[in-house]
Amino acid sequence: MNKLLDIKTLGELKKTNYKSQSVKDELRANLIAQLKKREGGFEGIVGFEDTVIPDLQTAILSRHNILLLGLRGQAKTRIARLLVNLLDEYIPYIEGSDLFDDPYHPISWFGHHTVTTLGDDTPIGWMHRSERYTEKLATPDVTVADLIGDVDPIKAATLKLTYSDERVIHFGLIPRAHRGIFVINELPDLQARIQVSLFNILQERDIQIRGFKLRLPLDIQFVFTANPEDYTNRGSIVTPLKDRIESQILTHYPRSVEISRKITQQEASLTDEQRANIEADSLVKNLVEQIAFEARNSEYIDKKSGVSARLTISAFENLISNAERRMIINNETSTFVRITDFLGVIPAITGKIELVYEGELEGPGKVANILIGKAIKTLLLEFFPDPEKAKKGKAPNPYAAIINWFGEGNNLALVDDMPLQDYKKELNEVAGLKDLVKKIHPRLTENQQLLLMEFVLHGLAEFSQLNKGFLDNGFAFSDMFNSLFNLQPDDDDDLDLDDDRY
Repeated sequence: MNKLLDIKTLGELKKTNYKSQSVKDELRANLIAQLKKREGGFEGIVGFEDTVIPDLQTAILSRHNILLLGLRGQAKTRIARLLVNLLDEYIPYIEGSDLFDDPYHPISWFGHHTVTTLGDDTPIGWMHRSERYTEKLATPDVTVADLIGDVDPIKAATLKLTYSDERVIHFGLIPRAHRGIFVINELPDLQARIQVSLFNILQERDIQIRGFKLRLPLDIQFVFTANPEDYTNRGSIVTPLKDRIESQILTHYPRSVEISRKITQQEASLTDEQRANIEADSLVKNLVEQIAFEARNSEYIDKKSGVSARLTISAFENLISNAERRMIINNETSTFVRITDFLGVIPAITGKIELVYEGELEGPGKVANILIGKAIKTLLLEFFPDPEKAKKGKAPNPYAAIINWFGEGNNLALVDDMPLQDYKKELNEVAGLKDLVKKIHPRLTENQQLLLMEFVLHGLAEFSQLNKGFLDNGFAFSDMFNSLFNLQPDDDDDLDLDDDRY
């Protein structure tokens, strides 16, 4: 390849074994080579190995234009951008050409004229694959001129050309993507009349600009992305255009907590200091992912809108930052993520969920707390016995000592900026709590033990064995029944059973 880059004229290029091919043939050939080597080819895409990726490879082998259809946060745009890796590293073009004409097959007036005039002396440039990707976000203000082109009166006047001369055309984004990949994101947002302008390019490979009907055999791999929600809310893909897009590939959300967690850990933007000084146990990482799974099944959240993978990424970043904030305030050198740190996750949830009417009545902050609670309830059963079964069973209730301690009138408050020693002291005061954790999970570090001790309290509250009240910056635990009868009016300032700071 390095030798090819030294070639500067068409004559020199002809003396090599270089053969030009269409962009779709190029993608196909490089994919075949990749498959033979059993290489992945879509780095960073997790959870699609057996679903989306095979469909995508099939479409490329078929040389199809592609529509990636899925809810938000399903890596549609990332997949489209990774297609660039299947292009040749460099391709030659006629230097000075707006459309990066293939020296062997020029399509523009400039390309034809240059080759005809200069012949083998036609100057050659080399274009890297990274320059062969064009992306356009479909917005209501996109025009045909933006995408395809328009007549440029200034150019006509400057060059003293008539409007019948194709040189007066100023080409839009699509013709300038010739020999590359062109992506339109959120296709349904494109006005129907603009979508119609794509018909001929996709099928007949000509472009129509005002009075011109210009035969321009553009060589482009089209990739479109769309959200099914858009078909009802903002617009739709017009049927004839959809008919011209040969392969429609459905994307999906991660199907397991493990895959979702892998994506979050891969994408979360943490500093080196955060990674070094803040310990995040496997439990809290899984808890973040479980929140998203609970959200996707929640009666309060619009399922048609979906719950983006960005929710868990932002939530995990906030979780770490909340722990870091406490560490800085308390002048500590290291810390670990606690369940109380999930208060910092709420802003990452509220901005990424679309509520239905029932959810709007509850409010986004309340819904976020409900989701966190359900995630805790689900995961508790993976670490500890079911509190409901334990209460009704004939065997001694492993939670009895804890519940009785609160039943004697004891309370426990945990705030998110509590120093480690205070946090440890408060948890150790709860009778039976440490013994329960040590009995079921004997091989734990002290940090893991404290985390599970707090986790048990939150879990018991979710199973209605304890009462959990929300403070401005933490939680207060008390007996389920005494808290209802003994709550004084003055206590409202400190403990509110119904509301929190959101």
